[in-house]
Parts: sequence; C-alpha cells; structure tokens
Amino acid sequence: MQVRHILQGKGRDVIAVTTGTSLIDAARILSERRIGALIVRDGAGALAGIISERDLVHALARKGAAALDQPVSAFMTPGPATCVESDSVETIMEVMTHGRFRHVPVLDCDEQLCGMISIGDVVKTRIAETVSEAAALRDYISATA
Repeated sequence: MQVRHILQGKGRDVIAVTTGTSLIDAARILSERRIGALIVRDGAGALAGIISERDLVHALARKGAAALDQPVSAFMTPGPATCVESDSVETIMEVMTHGRFRHVPVLDCDEQLCGMISIGDVVKTRIAETVSEAAALRDYISATA
C-alpha cells in the first residue's frame, strides 16, 4: 500500500503555522485539533519545519514558561524528513522508526505539501492489511480443504 491510500482515507488537510507563531498559540492549535504536530511554513509559504508535542515538552523543559511567548521557529525541527505519495507504507514505517519521529509531511509530484501522516495512520493501515490478509488465507485454506 502507498502513502496516497492513507491520505485518501484520512484526508489531505494540512494544519500549519508560520515561523513567527508563538509556542502557546501552536499548543492551543494542537489541543483544539487533537493532533500531535503542525507544519511550520516560512514567509513564502514553503515548508520550514515541523513542531510536535515532543518539541513543546523540550522547549518548556529548557526555557520554562518563557518559551510560550517565543516563536515556534526557535523550537521546531527544521527541514523534516518528508515522503511522497507513491512511497510504500513499509518504507515510511522504517523512516519513522529509524528517525524516531511520529509525523511525516507528504509531498506531491510537484514537491508541494499535500498532507501529513502519523505513525498512528501507518499502524492503522498495517493492521487493516494484516486482517485482510488473514481473512484471505482463511478463505483459501477453507476452499482447498
């Protein structure tokens, strides 16, 4: 299965902030949307980075409450790993596991941001595939017995 299939199921909404957005505003968006990461865009609208719940925790641990008024650019992960719609789910799972991150921005064939997938999306997809494969095997065994 490919990343595009995940996006077809979950949608292509990209929730983004700009590099100047305060950390507290980013935290509010994460909370209101019940998501774990936000895309960070530069002044031209290009992908500048990603800010995750983990980045928020690290910012607060290092700077305390003063971090909340600082821009996300001070704490984001710049130049995050990305994937393309044609990448396999298995490949993205390896990238996430190796990089120890839970969100990957998705680029289309024009290298424009077209979505984001999370490790939860990947796990959900893999479980559905495994259930389907198991059912097919059971049907095959029943038909040949």
